[in-house]
Order: sequence, then C-alpha cells, then structure tokens
Amino acid sequence: MLDISQTDGLTTLQQHVQDRPLHFVFNAIGMLHDAASGIAPEKKLTDLDAEAMTRLFHINAITPALLLKSLEGNFKGRHQALFASLSARVGSIGDNRLGGWYAYRASKAAHNMLMKTAAVELRRLNPEMVVVCLHPGTTNTALSLPFQERVPEGKLFTPAFVAERLLAVLDELPQRESGLFVDWAGEPVPW
Repeated sequence: MLDISQTDGLTTLQQHVQDRPLHFVFNAIGMLHDAASGIAPEKKLTDLDAEAMTRLFHINAITPALLLKSLEGNFKGRHQALFASLSARVGSIGDNRLGGWYAYRASKAAHNMLMKTAAVELRRLNPEMVVVCLHPGTTNTALSLPFQERVPEGKLFTPAFVAERLLAVLDELPQRESGLFVDWAGEPVPW
C-alpha cells in the first residue's frame, strides 16, 4: 500500500506514473478522528489541540495539494483530465450554522481553497483540466461511525450509492467546468 501522506509515497507514485498523461484521479484521503491518537471532533474551543489540528490539516488539506503538485506534469497538455477530491459540506464557511468540529471544518475549508486555486493554475497548463471538490453526503464508513446514530433517516448512504452518485455527478459537470464544489446530488455547495 502507498501512503501518499508521506513524501516517500508521493515519490513512489511519481515514479510509477512517470510522464504518462493522467485522465482521472480521485482523491478519497481524509480524516475526522483517530481513537488511537486521541483525535476527535472538537465541540468547543477548549477542546482544541495543536497536534490534532496539525494532523487533520496535513491529511485533509496539505496531502491533496501535494498530490496535485506531484502529478502536475501528468496533467499538462491538451488532454481531458479530471482531479476529483472528496471534501465535506462542513468545510463550507457559508454553510456553517452549527459550529464545532473546528479542525475538520477548517482543514476541509483549506482543502477547498487549495483545490480551487489549483483549478485556476492547472487550467492554464491544460485547457481540458478539471478540478472539483465533492461532498459525498454522510456515508456509512468508519469516518461517520461515531455519529451515525444522529444521522436522520434516509441520510446515511452506502458507499456503493455514493460512488455511483459521485461518478454520475462527475459525468454531468457543466461544460467541464473547473473549480466547483458540489454534493452527491450535483448541487453546488457554498464555499
């Protein structure tokens, strides 16, 4: 297994893909909690911990940006290319009505800004390049397990449903527009 959150993992990935043009990359790396490290979503300011915040920023924002950096040469040219990266609605500054989850929210907001900024630059290197942030909805995975009991009926999706929906959304992107943040239903999510 390749750990792209580490420099060695990104180097190995670069060596594997070499100079071949890439057409589709789907980034699904993300972290909300880690019981082994004592990392959990914060409910209040006094819960903030610098090490936990740094780890979430590294996994949720920095790693996807460094992944894009390491593959930049594979996206250059004039070929259709798509980089889709999982985000989260809670990373929306405009949609934050509940508060809490400081590090996760902020790291996903940073992720979104990094992806949006990369979308602008990469479009200059390849007019067919698309970078998009995707909110999958609450998916029945280890990430959502600690709070699934509070998810409203019909709002906890299977991984198969989410995969099907996200692929359909990617297929239906308007005019191959880059720099979007959309949800599993294809609806725009506020930045």
